[in-house]
Amino acid sequence: MIGRLIRRGPKHVVRLRASSRGVAAFAAGSAAVLTLPPYSIIVLVPVAYGVLFLLVRGRLPLAAGAMGWLFGLGYFGIGLSWIGESFQVDAERFGALAIPAVIGLSALLAVFPVLATTAFAFLRKWTRIRGPAAAVLFATCWTATEWLRGHVLTGFPWNLAAYAMTDYAALRQPAAWIGSYGLGSVVILASALLAQSIALRGSLRRASLMFAGLVVAGMWATGMARLAQPLPMPADASSLRIVQGNVPQREKWEPGNAAATLSRYLDLSAQGGPVDAVLWPETAFPGFLDEDAEARRRIAMEFPGGSVLLTGVPDRIVDGPKSLYFNTIQAYGGSGAAVTGYAKHHLVPFGEYVPFRDWLPVERLTKGRGDFTPGPGPRTLAIPGLPLLAASICYEIIFPGHVVDDAIRPDWVFNATNDAWFGTSIGPEQHLAAARMRAVEEGLPVIRAANTGISAVIDAKGTIIQSLGLEATGVIDDDLPAALPATLYARAGDWMLSPLGVVMWLLALGLDRFASPRPGLPYLISKSSE
Repeated sequence: MIGRLIRRGPKHVVRLRASSRGVAAFAAGSAAVLTLPPYSIIVLVPVAYGVLFLLVRGRLPLAAGAMGWLFGLGYFGIGLSWIGESFQVDAERFGALAIPAVIGLSALLAVFPVLATTAFAFLRKWTRIRGPAAAVLFATCWTATEWLRGHVLTGFPWNLAAYAMTDYAALRQPAAWIGSYGLGSVVILASALLAQSIALRGSLRRASLMFAGLVVAGMWATGMARLAQPLPMPADASSLRIVQGNVPQREKWEPGNAAATLSRYLDLSAQGGPVDAVLWPETAFPGFLDEDAEARRRIAMEFPGGSVLLTGVPDRIVDGPKSLYFNTIQAYGGSGAAVTGYAKHHLVPFGEYVPFRDWLPVERLTKGRGDFTPGPGPRTLAIPGLPLLAASICYEIIFPGHVVDDAIRPDWVFNATNDAWFGTSIGPEQHLAAARMRAVEEGLPVIRAANTGISAVIDAKGTIIQSLGLEATGVIDDDLPAALPATLYARAGDWMLSPLGVVMWLLALGLDRFASPRPGLPYLISKSSE
């Protein structure tokens, strides 16, 4: 039955979905979540994005925008449902806001798919393009709005389309050249081409299938080439110990628990032999460590000699009648004195500060005396006895191209995070996927210390060497993996989207000649129907 409908042409495909286009768009967005970790069902990638492409192909901009919004509502509503867990940490104050917050955030983020599908419908109608070029236009519009999502109003590039490739070693490697936005563009292009081949006939179908084959083969070939590149073997690799204390978020900030929390981390840190560095997660010490002489004395007793402690802690600077608060990573030597530090610069709205506080009479989810102040930006830290490192805290790791200081390239990235807010939901798995993609993009190992998991050692190709799962208590001992030379994306950043777009359009125009209905009338500007 389906085969007969397909063979009889695209009009039947459109009529097949006419009565339930909205349901199909929402279902496609929901299915797209299953393409991401921890599910990573790769066969759903062309299904989810291909259905959206077919739903908006040939539609007027307003109708296409409605399909984009429903797709986005399913994608973000399901994919970000874990955010509701954070409202249950202090359920008495915030529990009732969990569902409205998830729905509201999803509806807001769905504006970006609306922009993509509306722009696609408008430009396609204006230019009258069809065939493989229409798929390139769709991928271009999607990538532009996904990039905007990562930058507008501080940005939220969570669950980018490229992350569907995270669990596939070869297919995630192209991010080393074109970044996650570029890889997402290629993924969307391949999906649209495969879907379009169902609705086309003759030379246009062959052109779409040929183009899709080139895209997939190119991804795989470049990925395999990078995987074949051996990781350097350092002569004297630094030894690391990641400590996952597994302190429940509800207990961490209770009065009187600071000493017990410190004891837990010190006891875990003392397991095994000496190491060059011990890594604790975000806010591992629930207090101002640089103001607590007794806590620093205990740390000095446990870390004699050359060992260095890197830990997440809050910090403050008293400036007359007011204080500035920071979320920081601080390094402590054997004497218990702070060696250096880093202040988080990409803060979480409503978690670490309230945007437009003068107009929004709401509280932030985290307890504290005031909003956090952002730090100056990415920094490379020089710590005696360790290779140069880039520090990132919590969700800073989700921002492509904004983790490493471009002026001084580090040898590794330390990501201290606290995903205890999200329990055993899919949120921590999605967060880990972003960290793996940053490793590929930068060509640097990423070492992740998480309070309740997932802590991990990730090499420069995005492979997890060791990890500790959710709600596990323990340590990871390993040597620091080697860095690779700076990738093309590390050097050029998102500027790589421009040459990628040029290549995609040139290929589409080249196939134009192959699929042209008759000499002298390229299909790119043909007024005839498909």
